[in-house]
Amino acid sequence: MKNHERAANLALLGLTLAPLVLNVDPNLNVILTASLTVYVGCYRSVKPTPPSETMSNEHAMRFPLVGSAMLLSLFLLFKFLSKDLVNAVLTGYFFVLGIIALSATLLPSIKRFLPKRWNEDVIIWRAPYFQSASVEFTRSQIVASIPGTFFCVWYASQKHWLANNILGISFCIQGIEMLSLGSFKTGAILLVGLFFYDIFWVFFTPVMVSVAKSFDAPIKLLFPTSNSARPFSMLGLGDIVIPDLLLSDDSISRIFVALALRFDVSRDKQNRYFNSAFFGYTLGLVVTIVVMNWFQAAQPALLYIVPGVIGSVAVHSLWNGEVKPLLEYDESKTEEAESSSPSTSQVAEAESSTPLTSQGADGAEHSKKME
Repeated sequence: MKNHERAANLALLGLTLAPLVLNVDPNLNVILTASLTVYVGCYRSVKPTPPSETMSNEHAMRFPLVGSAMLLSLFLLFKFLSKDLVNAVLTGYFFVLGIIALSATLLPSIKRFLPKRWNEDVIIWRAPYFQSASVEFTRSQIVASIPGTFFCVWYASQKHWLANNILGISFCIQGIEMLSLGSFKTGAILLVGLFFYDIFWVFFTPVMVSVAKSFDAPIKLLFPTSNSARPFSMLGLGDIVIPDLLLSDDSISRIFVALALRFDVSRDKQNRYFNSAFFGYTLGLVVTIVVMNWFQAAQPALLYIVPGVIGSVAVHSLWNGEVKPLLEYDESKTEEAESSSPSTSQVAEAESSTPLTSQGADGAEHSKKME
């Protein structure tokens, strides 16, 4: 971990704990917390191999429809069933997810203090009656899950805003770290689709705002305010992932920023397009907060974030004349190329097993004649 990454992690931790002892302006807290979370998650996504989960263009086109169906389903659940019952089920679900996300977030820091074999030796556990079902883990992951479990017990029993925020930030970081849009074209298709999705569900229906207020789970960050009538400001998270079911809209813009960073790394560039994408994301978030306070009404964040992120990257690539390499970049193809290329050991083994060269063969034949 580099110094700037370590500084960003410490700043995010300090900002999360600050409202316990200081009166932090909630608007400033929203902007800084979201920006630092994106920054930390983006750098954690830079790995020797691309993220395992990528999205195709077809999935990107269908995603707003799937998201709409899930959002409407949640709205109907809260409308026709007891809110306490629905939230009790969701609490149990996010309790398990929270342990996984928080443990994975803490793991890199914990691994440094554990024996090497604890980090490398994989333990395989098989279900007693379903041998095909198995789970792989290391001892270091077990150690990391201990504080994660105690923390989630505190969240489930108290529902304290600090526990909610730490779990929410862990979900965000893991979403950015583990998922990939695959290419800028896929990301642009998805962002444009969710741009209209967000506008429709916020401006033209009460569904999204109603679900956000009813959903008692760490899918939003809560920032204490001095207003007794409204004790918390709320920022909906875009990186709460329910595998294969729900991925909230704002997450895509954050994963798009991470894609820009990995694009820079793949070309050995010093954070060129990442800086543009990160600036566009932060600017869009600032505009969202300003407009929300001006009109005193909920705002669809992607209305401002999508033009900021896509626009900044597009203008930057046009200015540098690099539109073609930007659009041709595809992480899935990069992964296939790396897996298909022979390793150094394979090359050495192949060279050692090749027949004698013509010079070597001639020498062998000459030796035979001499005999």
